[in-house]
Amino acid sequence: MNWLIALMGLSVAATIGAGVWLEMKPRKPGRLPPPAWLKGGLLANVLLFGLGMAGTLMMGVQEVLAAEPAAAGLMEISMGKGLALIGVGLPTALAAIGAGIALGPVGAASLAVIAEKPEMFGRTLIYMGLAEGIAIYGLVMSILLLGKL
Repeated sequence: MNWLIALMGLSVAATIGAGVWLEMKPRKPGRLPPPAWLKGGLLANVLLFGLGMAGTLMMGVQEVLAAEPAAAGLMEISMGKGLALIGVGLPTALAAIGAGIALGPVGAASLAVIAEKPEMFGRTLIYMGLAEGIAIYGLVMSILLLGKL
């Protein structure tokens, strides 16, 4: 596991080094674009980091599952209870994502309307509140579901 973490650290250091190199020698308008190996190297570093993160996660899951019998007396959360808690959090997470997707266009349109007609502020605020209500409904559902556990 330590070699995987070292590999991820090396990948991050190489990506930071490439960023510093590009910052120190910025591309001027008349210069050629950066070499193709640089783009490939950055992509390889990002992929290496992602693979290292996935490997660390998988190894960490194996260690936790292997340690379950040793800590059985300390913890009373079963696999079913853990999945139920994840399920309780899903309505809030999905509703917040939906509210964010809704608020983007509504907020942009509201700012455009307010810039042209400042007296429309109240109406646009109502539309923003309706979009934000989606997240509140998800939170209420999670609280109700948590009460059932």
